[in-house]
Amino acid sequence: MTFLRTLIVSLLGIVVSLVGVVALGVVGAAIYFAPGLPDVRQLQNFELHTPLRIYTRDERLIGEFGEERRTEIDFDAIPAEMIDALTAAEDARFFEHQGVAPRALARASLELIRSGGTIQSGGSTITMQVARNYLLTLDQTFTRKIREILLALQMEQLLNKEEILELYVNKIFLGNRAYGIAAAADTYYDKPLDELTLAQTAMIAGLPKAPSAFNPLANSERSLIRRNWILFRMRELELIDNEAYLEAVQEPVTARRHFTQPEVDASYVAEMARQYAIDRFGDDAYTGGYRIYTTIDSELQPTARRALADGLIAYDRRHGWRGPEEQDIAASLVEAQEETATQGLEEELSESPEIRQTARQAAERSQTNVEGIEGDVSNWVQVLERTPSYGLLEPAIVVESSGQEMQVLVDGELRRIPWEGLSWARPYQSPRSRGAEPSSASEIATRGDLVRVVEDEEGQLRLSQRPDAEGSLVAQDPRTGAILALQGGFDFNASKFNRAVQAQRQAGSIFKPFIYLAALEDGEMNAASVVNDAPVVMDDGSDTLWRPVNSSLDFNGPMRLRPALARSRNLVTIRVLQSMGLNYTLEYLKGFGFAEGRLPHGLSLALGSASLTPLEMTNAYSVLSNGGFQVSPWFIQRVARDGDSEEKTLDEASPQVACRECDDDQETVEIDGHEYPIAPRVADPAALYILRDMMRDVIETGTGRAALSLGRDDIVGKTGTTNSQRDAWFAGFNDDLVTTVWVGKDSNETISEYGSQAALPIWIDFMGQALEGTPPAIPERPDTVVTAQIDPNSGRRLRDGQSGGITEFFHQDHLPDYQAQQISRELEEASGSQGSGTAESIF
Repeated sequence: MTFLRTLIVSLLGIVVSLVGVVALGVVGAAIYFAPGLPDVRQLQNFELHTPLRIYTRDERLIGEFGEERRTEIDFDAIPAEMIDALTAAEDARFFEHQGVAPRALARASLELIRSGGTIQSGGSTITMQVARNYLLTLDQTFTRKIREILLALQMEQLLNKEEILELYVNKIFLGNRAYGIAAAADTYYDKPLDELTLAQTAMIAGLPKAPSAFNPLANSERSLIRRNWILFRMRELELIDNEAYLEAVQEPVTARRHFTQPEVDASYVAEMARQYAIDRFGDDAYTGGYRIYTTIDSELQPTARRALADGLIAYDRRHGWRGPEEQDIAASLVEAQEETATQGLEEELSESPEIRQTARQAAERSQTNVEGIEGDVSNWVQVLERTPSYGLLEPAIVVESSGQEMQVLVDGELRRIPWEGLSWARPYQSPRSRGAEPSSASEIATRGDLVRVVEDEEGQLRLSQRPDAEGSLVAQDPRTGAILALQGGFDFNASKFNRAVQAQRQAGSIFKPFIYLAALEDGEMNAASVVNDAPVVMDDGSDTLWRPVNSSLDFNGPMRLRPALARSRNLVTIRVLQSMGLNYTLEYLKGFGFAEGRLPHGLSLALGSASLTPLEMTNAYSVLSNGGFQVSPWFIQRVARDGDSEEKTLDEASPQVACRECDDDQETVEIDGHEYPIAPRVADPAALYILRDMMRDVIETGTGRAALSLGRDDIVGKTGTTNSQRDAWFAGFNDDLVTTVWVGKDSNETISEYGSQAALPIWIDFMGQALEGTPPAIPERPDTVVTAQIDPNSGRRLRDGQSGGITEFFHQDHLPDYQAQQISRELEEASGSQGSGTAESIF
């Protein structure tokens, strides 16, 4: 008995001593490591790396930039099933312990002794993982583990379990750029967390331990084992019942790589916003959780993208077929096939029996070998997977080409192209000529050729090709200057050069309205003024004389400004500019946003020889539309940043806006609850009203007649074509919307089409959809604008009772003189003989 008592006392002494040693060790470690520990309190306001996101004005995503794909969530938004799966996988007693798990630490200590000082399993609780991920390095050392334990103990005193778990689920790396469980659900399953199945939830819960080793995309077998083990643990911990367990473990691996898909395709605008963010915030733009809300309209932008793409594809068809993008794909794959494993591809094909079945049918029709076709399809699927789409154009490979139809493999299935989608493919010879129309599909492309296809509105495929020309479309709110839609090219992935804001192209005849407006505002000329449309010879300071001509190469003699603008007569515009004076006109044009240094100091200015961007031209036309107010283009509506509980606005736009109804001494105006400064007025509303009415004649009787198809009387505009048909333009507007379309080649070679052929159809397509269902938007006639009857030949005012007159608008202070009937007859005779007159010299 004495011996037993002595033994018990001795053992208790040893235990107490060990506890004391452990306690002293813990205290000693705390004293030693405490001075170098990070401050746990920073976790209360820790900012995670969150990518830059760009949105439309109605908060639809158009772009995301940053290495870390992350969407922060609150604890309340975490599904209970996800919490159960994570704790079962990582820390079953998370809600019970005080930051450390003694058993797990003991196990890790044994491994530490065996390995000679290297941590193996770690024994980390979720709290310890948060400490490591947020405050420490990831190196596996003994000292880091001690620091991790001490920080975990502090964290449990400062934060509750919900806050710790929220930090954990938002920080952990889960592979494929996904940080946090919300990003992982989107990356692997393209779903929000609350729509995941139990098996998918367990798959994500298995990733924190080893995001690469257990990644379902890189190693489906190991990830499946890990997932099923977690499900087993959940059943063992009575977090799920046996029925749910059995159903979940039988679910196949459904993870796929999903990239962040913008809700609205506005890649050119997204890139503009990205550059703005980098200029403003530096590299922190990619990680600081910034959100940029643009002025882009989520309905107008897709319309703009589609209209421009359709128009460029249509242009390309008019100029002929340049041949397959690549020929005989099967032959070019021989070398690549020797180096590439095909097992995954064969599995994919085995899961797509419709491809094989359709291939067999095509083989039977063409009496070719079925197995040969199937072998090619295996290779072709691989080619198509790595061949990018461009705009509306999808890559396709010709399977059969006989008679007047084509069978192509596109997007995993065989489809037919009827002759209606092929017959356009006359061989391209030059910008101005094509070869004969094909008589069979085999003349266009043959089996194994890589081509492009596009689906029409009826769902039928049409043969296509990457357009040989490029273009841009800009739509702007004329009252505020806000950019509502912008497409800088056929496809951003094909070319990141933003032609809307970077391409400086000659404006051509769309510049003429500004010359006419300068004349109308000066008062020396009016809409009825007669100017001679006759040849001129000019000394431009070079060794050769400048002999400008009209695009039609004819001359109309004396004609009024109104029909001269409608018919875009070059020689009349030159004489108007000469009459006004170059210096006066250049000074006047500053009010429309044109920089004087960008405008030529010569009479060629009248013909649009200035090189300007489509955005600059759109903004200038906005001044014509809004009553003469100098607005400026802008596209950043608001800049915000993710905050602790809500988004914090850093900047909000306050542009100068147009206000026709405002008093002259009024400085601000309220629009949609916001107060905006009023832009300065740079053009007389009376002159603008008259010019706008003149521009309506461009639509009704001039070069823009095709726009009559819209059936609207509130739209006006102007076509433009530069020398050698290198640039084609159309700019037009009503009171609510201004849109400019440019078409040309980056190489500055001819497109061999006028603005009315290449640009106007795109403008009509866009504006027809953009204005559909909207009421007419026409300004009220200013009180200073009056009407008078004039002689259509002389432009002079007729007296009451004189016949043969037409009605014209005038500023009340700039009415033309009365004319006698005799003068009218003399001018008629002069007009009839002027077309063949000799050239007039202007030196």
